[in-house]
Amino acid sequence: MSAPPSSPAIRPLDLGRVLMVLNRLAAAGSPPWLHGEVARRMAERLDIIRLKPSVLVDWWGYAGMGGELLAKAYPDARRVIVEPTEALRERSRQAHRGGWWPWRRAVPEVVAADDLAPEGAQLIWANMMLHGVADPPAVLSRWHRALAVDGFVMFSCLGPDTLRELRDLYADLGWPPPMAEFIDMHDLGDMLVFAGFADPVMDQETLHLSWAGPDELLAELRGLGGNASPDRFRGLRTPRWRARLVAALERLRGNDGRLHLRFEVAYGHAFKALPRRPASTETTVSLEEMRSLVRKRDSGS
Repeated sequence: MSAPPSSPAIRPLDLGRVLMVLNRLAAAGSPPWLHGEVARRMAERLDIIRLKPSVLVDWWGYAGMGGELLAKAYPDARRVIVEPTEALRERSRQAHRGGWWPWRRAVPEVVAADDLAPEGAQLIWANMMLHGVADPPAVLSRWHRALAVDGFVMFSCLGPDTLRELRDLYADLGWPPPMAEFIDMHDLGDMLVFAGFADPVMDQETLHLSWAGPDELLAELRGLGGNASPDRFRGLRTPRWRARLVAALERLRGNDGRLHLRFEVAYGHAFKALPRRPASTETTVSLEEMRSLVRKRDSGS
């Protein structure tokens, strides 16, 4: 392949907006609850992997909320945390300073992605972050470079059916989309292969969440991040618009009296295999081999 696979769902995100929201979450000290739940579910999948990494990379570790799960699964592994901004790197460093951590196990190293050593890790763990990057194929290629041969990547991210009810509601009202489009898991699998990974396995599940009322729903959605869609409304919304939104959200109320939304979560893992030898444009055959081929042809064998 000369170019990564493309999909109509892949749109350039407003990465600055994504990072702004992540920095705000770090300052508040409150990563999203959903990230922690997905991390727990993803950690259950580690049992299928026989390899026990000596070095693991926790990509966007603060918001991913996988630290304790990884420490429990691999207590002897050295953990390196990659964060996308200096504010998040400092937040992760502070989270592991002092207290009980140093005497229990080594303090994780916190770095920027560009500082990660090539081929130095056996596991890259990336929980609920791939849908928040501007160039997913480039990130997958970076993961491939950071892994040693036979190392593996395990990740989760939101899929295209996430908040479908909310998307439909906005469309009915004639409003721009409430969130960015997310990539289908089959396209992610193709991207893994293009990046050089072997034996990619993708699957997904749909989580159904509910809230007592619009205020609780909107508060949780704000905690999950901002609207990074390139087609979003870019001005300030008015109190009248918010009142109209709150009224429209009543369409999501089910028979139990609660407001319901779905979240599609895609999971993936793949291994870094030995590099393939490039196919040669020339084939060399010895004179004796040529004679043998001629004899076999003449004998009809």
